[in-house]
Amino acid sequence: MTITKRNGKFYCRFQLNGERHHRLCSGATSIKEAEKMENAFKYKLQQQQNGVIPKEEKNIPLNKLKQIYLDYSETNNRNYKNNLYYIKIIMDYFEENTPAQKILPQTIEKFKETLRIERNLKNSSINRYLEILSKMFNLGIDNGLITQNPVSKVKKLQEDNHKIRFLTTEEENRLYKALPDFLKPIVTVALQTGMRKGEILNLQWNNIDFEYGFIELLKTKTGKARKIPISDKLMEILKNQEKESDYVFINPETGLPYVDIKKSFNKAKEEAGIKDFRFHDLRHTVATRLVEKGIDLLVVMDILGHTNIETTMRYAHPIPKRKQDAISVLNSYN
Repeated sequence: MTITKRNGKFYCRFQLNGERHHRLCSGATSIKEAEKMENAFKYKLQQQQNGVIPKEEKNIPLNKLKQIYLDYSETNNRNYKNNLYYIKIIMDYFEENTPAQKILPQTIEKFKETLRIERNLKNSSINRYLEILSKMFNLGIDNGLITQNPVSKVKKLQEDNHKIRFLTTEEENRLYKALPDFLKPIVTVALQTGMRKGEILNLQWNNIDFEYGFIELLKTKTGKARKIPISDKLMEILKNQEKESDYVFINPETGLPYVDIKKSFNKAKEEAGIKDFRFHDLRHTVATRLVEKGIDLLVVMDILGHTNIETTMRYAHPIPKRKQDAISVLNSYN
C-alpha cells in the first residue's frame, strides 16, 4: 500500500484483484488513520466483488441518458421533432451534468410543480414530460448504466377530459374568414380527410396519387398504413398548392414543414368567436358529419384509421336530430 500526503490531505493507492484504486482519506490526520481508512476501503471493495453488498454505481450524467433517448426516439418515434422540444425543457431544468443517480422522486415532484406554475401547463402536457423522462431512465437501465428509475415512484396527474365537439357550418364559415392564408388549405385537408394534425403537417407529395385520387399514409399513429380518397374540393386545393419541397405544407421562414400551428389556429379561432375547440376537433367534425349522412361506422373507422370500432363510436356521438328521428320510428308500434 502507498500513503501520500498532498496539500495537507492523505491519499491511499492500492491494487485489489487486478484493479487499481486511488482514494482520498477524508478526515485522516495521520498516516496511521489513513492506513485504517485504506483497510476499510479494501474490505468494502472485497465485499462488493464477492457480491455480499451491491457495487456502487458510477455517476452517469443526465446528458448521457438524453443522448441515448434521442438516438432511440429518432429511430422509433414519429414525434421525434416534438420530443426535441420536451427534452430541451427537461435538460434546462435538471442541467446536463447532473448525475442521474442524484435525481430523486422529490426532485421530479418539484419539476412537476415548476411546469404547472411557471409554464402554466395542463396535466396532460406535464404527464408527457414525465413519460419522456421515465423513458430516459428506463433506457439507462436497459443499457446497464443505472439501476433505478425515480420517475416510477412519481404519480402521473389526472388528465382533464376535453369535451369533444364538432364544428357547425356557421362556425366553419366564420373560422375560414379568420384563418391566415397559409392555414386555410391545412384546415381544408383536415375537414376533407379526417387526418390528424401530425399527418397533415408531415404530408409529402409522394403520398398523393393524383391519377387515382387518394392520399396514402404510411406513417400513422397506429402504425397501419391507410388510403383516403380525395374529394373534388380537396383535389382543387392540392393542385393549386405550390410544390416547393417534398412536403406539401412548408413554412416559408424555415423552408421546412410546420412544427406546430397552434398559435395561428387559436388566434383565428378567437377572432371567429369559437370557444372550447381544438384543431383535433376538426377530425371529430369529419366523423360526426359522415355519421350524420348515414355512412357506415366501419367505413368511418377505416377513413379515420382507428383500430377498433369503439374508438369510432366515441368520436361519432349521436346527433340530437338523428336521436329524435330514431324515437319517431317507435310511433308505428303500439
